[in-house]
Amino acid sequence: MKMIGRVVLGLVSVLAATAPTRADPERGQTLFAACAACHETGPASSRRAPSLKGIIGRPAGSLADFRYSRAMSQSGIVWTDETIRKFIQSPQGFIPGNRMPFSGIPSEADRADIVDYLKSISG
Repeated sequence: MKMIGRVVLGLVSVLAATAPTRADPERGQTLFAACAACHETGPASSRRAPSLKGIIGRPAGSLADFRYSRAMSQSGIVWTDETIRKFIQSPQGFIPGNRMPFSGIPSEADRADIVDYLKSISG
């Protein structure tokens, strides 16, 4: 019986560690402060970076009011939850040659929260 209890306890621990967590857009907004140094969330882009308002479903490099790198403009990427998560994990790894001077966000939970925040402002 002790062995069964240990197996069950071990299985519960593994399932708890791998269970998906719900993203938190409010926490994402707080984490977005690092992004806000360059990116706007309103309708207009800044001189440093494009606006991220309405990014979900938008083709990469498509805003008329921002001059993108060739790598971004020709990437063929459409911004989805998954593509944004991959990009903010490693911008240069996901789209080599883009001009975003950012090393990335290693935490999956942080990336999920930021994406949920971006979804909340996409209107």
